[in-house]
Amino acid sequence: MLSKDVPIACTLGAGDYQARMRWIADLNQRSLQGHRRDDLTLHIDYEAGALADVEELVRQETACCAFLTFQIEQRLGAVHLVVTAPEEARLAADTLFEDFIASGPSTRAQPCGCC
Repeated sequence: MLSKDVPIACTLGAGDYQARMRWIADLNQRSLQGHRRDDLTLHIDYEAGALADVEELVRQETACCAFLTFQIEQRLGAVHLVVTAPEEARLAADTLFEDFIASGPSTRAQPCGCC
């Protein structure tokens, strides 16, 4: 359950958001192996060598999108990231998850589509 003190909103400004999307796109171009979505949960697989970058991604995203939960699992030959959105973010989930698997910078002006 989501705390009432945690807004369903990204705290990044537009310029920081665009920089973050470029960073994620670069990570994905270098290391993304695959992804699948299960309702409000996104499963993302990266190459094993991307662990430090995936940890940095989680650190950054936890700071700006506190309503999302993240779990990192090291697997044989891969880093598995699980991103879960709360029920309260269901309407924004498509846009939120799209940002994590994008291969290039987003052209949207608003951060996360939830603000």
